[in-house]
Amino acid sequence: MAQRALADLVLVLHFAFILFVVAGGLFALRWRTAPLVHLPAALWGVFIEVSGGVCPLTPLENSLRQAAGSSGYSGGFIEHYLLPVVYPEALSHPTQLVLACLIVLSNALVYLSVLRRRRTRNLSA
Repeated sequence: MAQRALADLVLVLHFAFILFVVAGGLFALRWRTAPLVHLPAALWGVFIEVSGGVCPLTPLENSLRQAAGSSGYSGGFIEHYLLPVVYPEALSHPTQLVLACLIVLSNALVYLSVLRRRRTRNLSA
């Protein structure tokens, strides 16, 4: 039972990390130090997508599920709602490349906005 709960926790953390990679740049609009945390996370996310690699959280979750005696995902809120988002069936390497480009583009737009805001503040100060 504990392994299943830990596997669910890893899945939730994995999902939160993905959200942070995609939208974490928005924190830079509020906190000046946010890029120090977000940029390495975003680079890791892009690396995993471009390389076709596997995030270390995936094998950790799978090993916890196997230790709990589960061979698949069935039942429960987390499995039903989060798994298709974190592990979509149609995820191919070309799809991963598109996702990586979207991550870079969306975050570049956010950081350009941050830089413009800061430059405007510095000129008016």
